[in-house]
Amino acid sequence: MQACLWSKISLVLKAAGVPRIPVIQNLPLLSVLNRRHYATDTGEVDLVVIGSGPGGYVAAIKASQLGMKTVCVEKNDTLGGTCLNIGCIPSKALLHNSHLYHMAHSQDLKNRGIDCSGVTLNLDKMMEQKTNAVKALTQGIGHLFKQNKVSHVQGHGKITGPNEVTALKKDGGSEVIKTKNILIATGSETTPFPGVEIDEKTIVSSTGALSLERVPEKMIVIGAGVIGLELGSVWSRLGSEVTAVEFLGHIGGLGIDMEISKNFQRILIKQGLKIKLNTKVTAAVREGEKIRVSLEAAKDPNKKEEVSW
Repeated sequence: MQACLWSKISLVLKAAGVPRIPVIQNLPLLSVLNRRHYATDTGEVDLVVIGSGPGGYVAAIKASQLGMKTVCVEKNDTLGGTCLNIGCIPSKALLHNSHLYHMAHSQDLKNRGIDCSGVTLNLDKMMEQKTNAVKALTQGIGHLFKQNKVSHVQGHGKITGPNEVTALKKDGGSEVIKTKNILIATGSETTPFPGVEIDEKTIVSSTGALSLERVPEKMIVIGAGVIGLELGSVWSRLGSEVTAVEFLGHIGGLGIDMEISKNFQRILIKQGLKIKLNTKVTAAVREGEKIRVSLEAAKDPNKKEEVSW
């Protein structure tokens, strides 16, 4: 039967103009057709994944499960990338816990027949819970790497040749990895904003907004997209007076369903957020203990406004 199959395959290849393939004796047909060329013991690996975020670590594990000798290079001390360390996971932890506090503090629970008296915020404890959630998940990726035989190299991954990745160490050293394939999964970084100098203390990026040491009396959020509204909602629930400034004429960012956007805006306003649409921030300057923010109408540059926070 196998010989018959080989004859049919040879006829098809001949008709297509493909040179005759020599028959390999005593090997199952499928093993011949599915033969792959993997790394040898010369020190070369099959795949180097640069970045250990949700794209990188999942790809590295799957590649190893498929038989590839895989190395994952990560510049940070912990695995998981932006999502697990300074994105989705910590923000969702704060969203959930701030929601519980808001329900108790805003009389929501009392209206449901649950009396809560003397409710106070322990921000340090809330941040500790967020940190523990992140730690548990990032350590879990390390366990998955060991379980699936993925090698982890700590360092800033740099492609230094067609089949070469160099991991630049924090101590100034480096490690060169020879590889057959390279997968770039480096994720994203905060985009610099013209006219706004971020210090991660009073003028913060989304990363700094996850770790404020106290609840600010007032907060202005530049951009009423998903991330801005997420973090603005957290600090609004915890007691800050939050204003979101959005260049577009709606909240939620590009591509959001308009009905959802309108209903979402009503919910946030009811929660206490202030929203300024069709407005852009042109500058934010620190003046003593306050920050002067310059605003401008998106459709009319002559309409300007300055507010202090």
